Amino acid sequence: MPVSYLRPALLASALHTMIVPALAQQAPLPAPDATADSAGDSAAPADAERAIVVIGTRKQAADIQFQSSHPISVLSEEDLRHTAVHNVAEALGLLPGVNVVNTGSSFIGGVDGASRGEGMYVAIRGLNSEYNVNLINGVNVAQGQPYSRGVQLTLLPPTGLNTIVLNKASRADMDGDAIGGTVDFRTPSAFDYSDRLHGSVTASCRLETRARTYGDSGLGGGLAAEISSRFGPGHTMGIYVSGYYDKRTYTNSEIRGAQSAHDDGSWGYLNASDSKGTSYPGLDPQRNAALTGFDAGVSSGKTRRFGGNASLDWRPDDTTRVYLRGTYAKALTEQDSTLAQFNGGTKAWILSPGTDRYVLTVPSVSVRNYFETNPETAILATAAFGGEKQLGDWKIAPEVFYSEGHNNRPNHIEASARINQSDKYTSGSKIPLGGQSVGYSDNYPVALYNQAIFNAFDNSASVLPARRAGQLTEQFSGQRKWGGRLDISRDFTDGGLLQSIAFGAKLQSSKRNVTSRDWTTDYVANYVGHAVTWGQLGLTNGTYAHTYPGLYDWSLPRFNKTALFNLFNKYQFANEADGSSYNSFDTCGSLYVNNFNCGTLSGRETVAAAYATATLKAGNLEIIPGLRFEHTTIYNTYWVMAYSGGVEQPGAFASNRTTYNELLPSLFANWRPSSTLVARGDVWFSYTRPPFFQLGGSSTARTGDDGKTTIVQGNPNLKPIRAINVDSSVEWNFAPSGHVMLGGYYKRLTNYLYDSGTTLLNTATNDGTNQTFITRPLNGGSGNVYGLEFQVQKTFVELPGALRGFGIGANLTRQWTKVDIGNGVMRNIQNAPDVMGQARVFYALGGFSIDAIYNYTGAYLESYNYLGQPTGWDDRWVRPVKRVDLHAGYDFGNGLKADVSVANLFNNYTYWAHIGRHSLAISDIVNSGTTALASIKYSF
Repeated sequence: MPVSYLRPALLASALHTMIVPALAQQAPLPAPDATADSAGDSAAPADAERAIVVIGTRKQAADIQFQSSHPISVLSEEDLRHTAVHNVAEALGLLPGVNVVNTGSSFIGGVDGASRGEGMYVAIRGLNSEYNVNLINGVNVAQGQPYSRGVQLTLLPPTGLNTIVLNKASRADMDGDAIGGTVDFRTPSAFDYSDRLHGSVTASCRLETRARTYGDSGLGGGLAAEISSRFGPGHTMGIYVSGYYDKRTYTNSEIRGAQSAHDDGSWGYLNASDSKGTSYPGLDPQRNAALTGFDAGVSSGKTRRFGGNASLDWRPDDTTRVYLRGTYAKALTEQDSTLAQFNGGTKAWILSPGTDRYVLTVPSVSVRNYFETNPETAILATAAFGGEKQLGDWKIAPEVFYSEGHNNRPNHIEASARINQSDKYTSGSKIPLGGQSVGYSDNYPVALYNQAIFNAFDNSASVLPARRAGQLTEQFSGQRKWGGRLDISRDFTDGGLLQSIAFGAKLQSSKRNVTSRDWTTDYVANYVGHAVTWGQLGLTNGTYAHTYPGLYDWSLPRFNKTALFNLFNKYQFANEADGSSYNSFDTCGSLYVNNFNCGTLSGRETVAAAYATATLKAGNLEIIPGLRFEHTTIYNTYWVMAYSGGVEQPGAFASNRTTYNELLPSLFANWRPSSTLVARGDVWFSYTRPPFFQLGGSSTARTGDDGKTTIVQGNPNLKPIRAINVDSSVEWNFAPSGHVMLGGYYKRLTNYLYDSGTTLLNTATNDGTNQTFITRPLNGGSGNVYGLEFQVQKTFVELPGALRGFGIGANLTRQWTKVDIGNGVMRNIQNAPDVMGQARVFYALGGFSIDAIYNYTGAYLESYNYLGQPTGWDDRWVRPVKRVDLHAGYDFGNGLKADVSVANLFNNYTYWAHIGRHSLAISDIVNSGTTALASIKYSF
């Protein structure tokens, strides 16, 4: 049956996706009742990484990691319960080599994304989220991001996903497009519990302290439930169903210094060599740079998440498994940002008397208010139907699957007001200042204002003239993915060198769509016939007492976004007060057909893969050679606009095609001289396909007065990023109750592409003909990633009495990265800290448990050449983040457990990005305070 025929049936099932990974050397299937009890402390079976069982305790997680034939890290249900993280991205930060990133390249990025105060993506072993494969129970999840192959993980709560397994290497029977790692989020089935009837109910409440600082509630909470049952003749049928709902409300502080410098030019060199502001020779330009203005205010909103998992299993005998599974997750986020803008775009450099230096001064500033919404609707659903059958020494495991993901910003709207608004009825002016406009206190920017500026800020709703009647943007992005796989393996029981063989094939097809459209109204005064303020328009509901408590004392309006939507709808298609018309539809041009289509991109990708692998064993040495081949075909359709003689012409859709063929050999070796020691050495090839947007982004052609045409377009000839990966590690289970791991890794990258958000990357303009110039993205060069990982856990069970409940745990990653981003320019890789680590002290005895965790993430480079400076000093870096988390819990017996967790106990900043590695003068900062989470769970 063609795979495409299976899609409607899988959609209708709406059930959970738990793939049987069908790895080559699986042991015979256990009897239905011989499964591990997820709540117990017994060691999980040696093949649990493939059998996908719930890992309940840290001890079980360490056992699974130790028994694995390739390097993995495991988060247990206990780990997930003992933390106040917002989502699974933050939970992954507990594992070595994982950096949690607070922002990315969705429809929102930079400080806008970070101001939500939660982790969005993960970078693994120095590689961005685009370099990872994300699975739910083994099924590839759809990538709903508009400009990236990364998966935004904010919509998945840590509840309901009871185990997370990070595969740090890719064997031949795994997808080959994972240079960083493969993350498998696992949910249970009825056969993962020893009891034939199992269920639980969990209730939680949440408090975010930064919201309380602003006088908002900051309250949230949730409810989750699950039930499973084994039934039928011999209890060979099993059903599992779970569901959850939670709500988070937040009000966070944000400072936009770097973004203001980028968008409004609010920066300059303190000491210049001329009146044009050229940096003085001999001075480090990044230490010579300073802000002349910035934005500060609040990001407030709420996120509601709901979803569930379901599975239906049939295990009629020891040799047969059949399953039907599905997951669904949806997150609805409202984000409103209200900002006071201290705009120092006007700059001058005045010669300092008696010197040859010109000193930065700001003659006048513009006082402004700005409001925007960044709503998001995120959906992720998966479904799978498959099974396993043991036929003597042979095993066959077929599966069909479906996944769907969406990341939409359905109604982003923004508005502003400014003291120097200029329209048909208003002629405002900036407020005189003179001298420097920004100072610093503990590295935070401080406005050097006068009383007139303070009064304008403090009374902004009634003083500042409103600018436009609103700008609305509608953006939608999604992907649907479906396919099937067949895995066949054979075990050899004659005791010879060859232990097993396996081979299989997988066919996966996906389709994605991105749409963006924009409407910008005219100045509101032009509609109403006179100047008008936010207050007069009814766009405000009181004030925040302080823009940034403890730093900026002036008040800030509380904005009424419902009133703004009403205002926008009123004037979206209206004529101005003098009768002249204004076309607000302005996605990319003046013609309707271009505005409607120019932000549309669709793509179809088909990946056909086949693999073969074997397991060889000689004494204590196990060797697993493998070979995988993947053939990829990508079709992109996009809109092409053209200009002729400076006049916009109706565009048309065009398409291109890209093909990749990748041969991926691998070799894994494990040496186990005893039951407590294992040494691994692995080498494998992997790759990552370029983002759809870079392959087939919309094409715009402009013809100048000189007759020369410039074309900006995607590049279907981009090469995939390829990697040779090497990994080695030693793990030791030392008695009693101790585990230690020391490992190293190396990755050699070629054809590097970096995350550039919504723009083309590594761009080059080539002379296509004497009259045509083509600008398109190009691959960069080669690079290297080196790293060392250390992990230890020890419970002091040998101590007397109550002391035997004490334990310690830690992990530390040290890595080095360097890559050619294009034209021989060498830089660190994005989102790759040099140092990451956690240290944990815990106590568990007699039902009581307590944990204290110290988290450290070192500085890392976030984006390249942020201000476009020719010397390249202006990379955007993120400061180190230090955080202390606490947890306390008690098991009352009879299935009742209570937990209380606190994240970021000492209220450290959540995100601090700055321009230049060695300067904090131009920064974006987010403070989201402390989060407390209390939950109570009843299991039966």
